[in-house]
Amino acid sequence: MKRMIIDTDTASDDAVALVMALKHPGVHVEAITIVAGNVPMKQGVQNALYTLELCGAHVPVYEGLDKPLLRPLHTAQHIHGEDGMGDIGLPLVGRAPAPGHAVDVLVDLVNRHPGEFTLVTLGPLSNVAAALLRDPSISHKVAACYVMGGTGQMHGNITPVAEYNIWADPEAAKIVFASGLPLTMIGWDVSWQFAMFSPRDIATLRDVGTPLARFSVDIQAVLDRWARENTQIEGFDLPDPIAMAVALDPAIVTEARRLFVDVETRGELTTGQTVVDHIGTTRRAPNVYVVLRVDRERFLAMLHAAVAARTPTP
Repeated sequence: MKRMIIDTDTASDDAVALVMALKHPGVHVEAITIVAGNVPMKQGVQNALYTLELCGAHVPVYEGLDKPLLRPLHTAQHIHGEDGMGDIGLPLVGRAPAPGHAVDVLVDLVNRHPGEFTLVTLGPLSNVAAALLRDPSISHKVAACYVMGGTGQMHGNITPVAEYNIWADPEAAKIVFASGLPLTMIGWDVSWQFAMFSPRDIATLRDVGTPLARFSVDIQAVLDRWARENTQIEGFDLPDPIAMAVALDPAIVTEARRLFVDVETRGELTTGQTVVDHIGTTRRAPNVYVVLRVDRERFLAMLHAAVAARTPTP
């Protein structure tokens, strides 16, 4: 049984990724830590707790940093909705997080169980960077760290060269990428190529017919509209679910390379870019497994199995 910690800025695609992890038979999610990003941190807490209820799961959810390390917070509510969950009227208030701070929880769990936890990050890396600054030794005590962020070989989604999670807190990302963590990066380019959902794909997912299937589609309402108006595509992509699929079953990766990756923090036009050294120009030692291609059919099968899974009656 894989022991997992998920760090997330819970919005509509994060919630689907949580469903995939919570419903996977080979994984035990032991903590969910919330960071500001897609939505303000406290909204992310409510969204995670609501998703847990739908899944019939009991996992502690911890409040984390409410802004990036050095910069103001710029949310993605224009993409995911003011509540981050499509603004479809869900009751996303009033739930209580577990006592304790996300950064303390990350440091404590990893130190108490060295080599046992897989860490999956679905948002800006502020919490993880703060934990590394507090105790750099945890970088060598995490079994694996899967990062949804950056781009391995394509354009960005928030600027021409930067993906949102890295752009939102580039200083944090730079700390994490230089930390020695056993990193696997699943960039937005992977989502754009292999986790794109056409109207037919969306209908097929909804037709699974379960409450979780309908939830996973309905909360993409604002994302769907934004994508149609801004990306010249019919449908939307789901970056966090495909990153979670890689974390749950790395065998779905069909191409990956171990490369040196750094993060730009000072560029006038390039802040937040993951600079991937594909041909060894920097002569720096590789520090990241960069995922380039994923088996789309296996990803879709994992997603459909998750939303079809039975939820226990309370």
